[in-house]
Amino acid sequence: MEGLPRYFQTMEQVPTRAQAAAHQVRLWLYFMAFLVFCMVIVGGSTRLTDSGLSITEWQPLLGAIPPLSEAGWLAAFDKYKLIPQFKILNTGMTLAEFKYIYWWEWAHRLLGRFVGMAFAIPFIYFAATRKLELRLLPRLLVIFILGGAQGALGWYMVSSGLIDRVDVSQYRLASHLTLAAVIYAAIIWVAMGVVRRRHFARSFDDWFAVLMVLLVLVQVAAGGLVAGLDAGQGYQTWPKMDGQWVPDGLLAMVPALKNFFENALTVQFEHRILAYVILASAVFHTLRNFSLGSFAFLYVVLTQACLGVLTLLLQVPLSLALVHQAGAMVVLATALWNLHARLLIRWPDPDPL
Repeated sequence: MEGLPRYFQTMEQVPTRAQAAAHQVRLWLYFMAFLVFCMVIVGGSTRLTDSGLSITEWQPLLGAIPPLSEAGWLAAFDKYKLIPQFKILNTGMTLAEFKYIYWWEWAHRLLGRFVGMAFAIPFIYFAATRKLELRLLPRLLVIFILGGAQGALGWYMVSSGLIDRVDVSQYRLASHLTLAAVIYAAIIWVAMGVVRRRHFARSFDDWFAVLMVLLVLVQVAAGGLVAGLDAGQGYQTWPKMDGQWVPDGLLAMVPALKNFFENALTVQFEHRILAYVILASAVFHTLRNFSLGSFAFLYVVLTQACLGVLTLLLQVPLSLALVHQAGAMVVLATALWNLHARLLIRWPDPDPL
């Protein structure tokens, strides 16, 4: 026993409930990641169908019950008629058309409630029965808190479109989407580390793998700005924009910084440039490593880039736009897997993550 690494001595001498339940915990977390993935897709559908403002109140408990009578539907429709989106864009909307957008937003909120329960109940059970590693408790608690914050941020986003706008703020939409991606990434990262140990990044390629994860998250935020500004509805050519490699008007707004968040031309351009940067980074990383993770990341990035171009050229059809949004989550998961594979300790050392 003396020659065995300390970690293997611990594993052999003190078998724990956490080790025995590792498979269950990992499956639960991957299921949670799948639910968040679904939330992102349903949220994208809600945005692309302009359904997000159809429910004008935030009722965390009672809001789970949709209108159950004709009078209830008419009351909900009357509330929608009070906001600018109806007054300016949808004055001819029928009750049947309103129900269509209402069900999208209701499904999005209901799924959010289900995600909260699907996380909280097993978390309490695993923690109470000591089936969680002690080091996972604070990490999972932070994820749960972020989930609650995501619900509040969702309403904060919706509220931006109820008074002075016909849609939601692109800043709040991008923040809402980015936080969803962060929660998704955190769940996957914790799941991959259940009863496994990873060392801290210590080589250039380790840190480069970290950088690629961060770049994907920044690209998700940029995609949120594109969606919030409907920037994909214009400049639907590739590889040039508006007939130019570097289009005029990128810095038309004053101050210049404002263009990167409010100028649809600039926002789409930066989304394209970030895609090129991520693709080039994936190629560079693969050439240096020739690992399964690096090749997988390069493959999904290239596929996602092609989907993005096709979505733009076909004028953002709903189905393809949702596939592109789902692709972003696949790219993020693959970037995390690549990083995890690099940091995983095959022969444990004394300083695991």
